[in-house]
Amino acid sequence: MKIGIEIGTNTAGSPVRLDLEELLSTRLLVQGNSGSGKSHLLRRLLEQSAGHVQQAIIDPEGDFVGLAERYGHVVIDAERTQGEITRLAGRIRRHRASVVFNLEGLDADAQMRSAAAFLNGLFDAEREHWFPMLVVVDEAQLFAPAGGGEISDEARRISLSAMTNLMCRGRKRGLAGVIATQRLAKLAKNVAAEASNFLMGRTFLDIDMARAADLLGMEKRQAESFRDLNTGSFVALGPALSRRPLPVKIGHVETASRNGRPALMPPPEMGTAELQDLIFDDSAPDEPLPERRPPPPRPTDELLASLAEAPAPEPGVADPEAARAFDAEREAILDEIVHQFVADPDAPFRSAAALYPDFLVHCRVRRIGSKVPDLADFTRRLAIARAGVDGQGADEEWQRAVEQAAALPEEMQGVFLMLARAGMEGAPSPGDEALARAYGSRSPSRGRWLLTYMEERGYLVCEADFRGKRVVRFPSFGWKTAPADPRALAAG
Repeated sequence: MKIGIEIGTNTAGSPVRLDLEELLSTRLLVQGNSGSGKSHLLRRLLEQSAGHVQQAIIDPEGDFVGLAERYGHVVIDAERTQGEITRLAGRIRRHRASVVFNLEGLDADAQMRSAAAFLNGLFDAEREHWFPMLVVVDEAQLFAPAGGGEISDEARRISLSAMTNLMCRGRKRGLAGVIATQRLAKLAKNVAAEASNFLMGRTFLDIDMARAADLLGMEKRQAESFRDLNTGSFVALGPALSRRPLPVKIGHVETASRNGRPALMPPPEMGTAELQDLIFDDSAPDEPLPERRPPPPRPTDELLASLAEAPAPEPGVADPEAARAFDAEREAILDEIVHQFVADPDAPFRSAAALYPDFLVHCRVRRIGSKVPDLADFTRRLAIARAGVDGQGADEEWQRAVEQAAALPEEMQGVFLMLARAGMEGAPSPGDEALARAYGSRSPSRGRWLLTYMEERGYLVCEADFRGKRVVRFPSFGWKTAPADPRALAAG
């Protein structure tokens, strides 16, 4: 199912959509200096996708707790033991609850350890609970730093390991990492490198502009354009967003951060003498400053009850037209990859099982997504491409032949369709060598065996005329090939 959520508009005012299903397979990296609108972008993404997929937000500043009231997220305060956090994470996956993991009030070292325990709990969930989940990490450079800084080596190691697992191995467990950072140079490269989708915002340092341009495939002279981006404007690229760099203005949000953007406030209208008296007068009692404390953590039993009662996200309605266009593009890319194997001089004589690992690599490079054909489907596609009968159109009689071929083993379907096409067109019957090559063999005897196999099972009938030339009949369709020498050499 294809679900496109609207994240904003392009320069022409047209909506820009993010393919949520593709995002689950390819991950997202957001970069921008403080004030560029990263948190606004993440909030837009979370709000638009809340009804379609489970969400977990690692929130170092408490910016996203407002999602709880509007969208039903469970807020989990991180001031807990490692065992508690791990158990909570397992129950989150079991009950498919969307949560905000609030790290506000902890120092940097404790934040890294708590986030690592939470991520590891999500990662180590039982296989039957590997439901799709967006895992959003704000200020990701805090949890996957490129350097040590002032934190302990142990905290850095366990946090970086958890972030690496999320971005590198999380996809198979249903975890889709969405990480946001102020500076690419401060983010560990092995974590950033696993993202295939990018939203790059305003940045000023040369090293960050260069890395952003490199990730987007832009020329070096275009890197300075990141300085000119307005707040809330980003450049998008990736299979879930756009095949080419695309400027995006992020749309409005329904919830607000507790912190918000700073606003100007004029100083009080007092004379200098009066202000001096207020500052230097030790006799007047000072008003105690309000102590900023995060709310006390909810009892674990209460949280577990909330997780069990949290409603699962309702599936969204896919756009049929967009889904058809996406599927057509995906099929075209798969056909192109398969034909590359057929064009390789050595590939026709390698089994489908031997070629399948290379096929998977090509699919990853071309960013096919999560719906990669399995070995049986790849074998069928390869056999049909080798036989040269793909793309025959939607003729009703031909579709009957395709349906009949589907009952044969995958590696034989292309050979049968190759013979069927010759019969439908009244063309000469393919020789033994041509049949063997379509099957992936160098031996002409393999071609004769294929005919015997299909004839014994009633798919076709082989006859020879008085000159010894072979004729193949298809009783189910009334088709017949023209006579041809079975020992004729295959073309090429």
